[in-house]
Amino acid sequence: MKLSTSSAELLSQLQTVSRVASTRSAVQALAGVQIVAADGRVELRATDMEIGLRVPLSAEVTAPGTVVLPARLLLDVARALPGAEASLELRPAEQDVEIVSGSATYHLRTLRAEDFPPLPDPEGEATVTVPAAAFVATIGRVRRSASRDETRPILTGILVSAGGTELRMVATDSYRLSVQETTLEVPLEGSFEANVPGRALEELARIAAGADTITATVRENQIVFACAGIVLSSRLIDGQFPNYRQLLPESFEHELTFASGELTDVVRRISLMAQKNAPLRLSFSEGELRVSAQTPDVGEAEESLPTPFAGEPFDIGFNPEFLRDGLESVEEGDLVLKLISPLRPGLIESADGSGFVYLIMPIRLNV
Repeated sequence: MKLSTSSAELLSQLQTVSRVASTRSAVQALAGVQIVAADGRVELRATDMEIGLRVPLSAEVTAPGTVVLPARLLLDVARALPGAEASLELRPAEQDVEIVSGSATYHLRTLRAEDFPPLPDPEGEATVTVPAAAFVATIGRVRRSASRDETRPILTGILVSAGGTELRMVATDSYRLSVQETTLEVPLEGSFEANVPGRALEELARIAAGADTITATVRENQIVFACAGIVLSSRLIDGQFPNYRQLLPESFEHELTFASGELTDVVRRISLMAQKNAPLRLSFSEGELRVSAQTPDVGEAEESLPTPFAGEPFDIGFNPEFLRDGLESVEEGDLVLKLISPLRPGLIESADGSGFVYLIMPIRLNV
């Protein structure tokens, strides 16, 4: 294998693909980037066996071939290259790749190419093409509610449903639930539903920012996304995703409308004093909401804002981070806060009917 490319292009594409290279596997090749030069094209590949990435590299191929190099070291070398151009050449006898750029020459030992698994192609099966902007925005609304607890893998995913003019994503970690139903301008050709690891969708959102479309191909235990020449594949999560509709209360005692930025700013400010797992207290009384927090040995804070509340006063507590995440997901306009009682979940919705729903469980307060 021998090729030449722009140093800037090499660095940019390595920064994308190396994000999914494994840092924990006992298989050395999974900590590497596979460089495939064939048919006059070059592709960089990486995988941790859960997510796989295939990224094109603009290069001139002198001799085809395939090598696997340590991802982190290769990225560090690419950052340090002094010249505008770089050449990479496999030296089979030395079992290394020579990288030359400007006055610098590097020799990087290769990893076992046969240990690097094959990554899927997006072609050959029915695909669904969705607008990238809508897909990325929908991920952004729900991603923070996906669990990070690997002991409950079903909740580390985001349930993605697409068909007709509807794109829906649902995520929950059992303490809060996010639902975003996005209406598409043009009906989709085909449909799919899959529980996709949240990490894979967050990576896709980075890749697809600014792109026009994303194609999705669902297989038996895998989904393959293609966008702007990049292919991201991910395993699907086995098991039945919770029936989120059963978790949403049918009615509420109070429905209060706020300017989203105003309430979010108050919560951000007062959350500074909600440390060491201290809850954020929301105290409702006639025409007023008082947000307060107190952490022993740290301090306390409170702030009031006018609120169209009527009825018996009550206090309700929330995890400050979870409440802030829900409020921040309503990026503009007004939001509606729906409440039942201090021990029942609260609901945050976009007032404009954009299809966003955020359910949050309360924390029992000490009187």
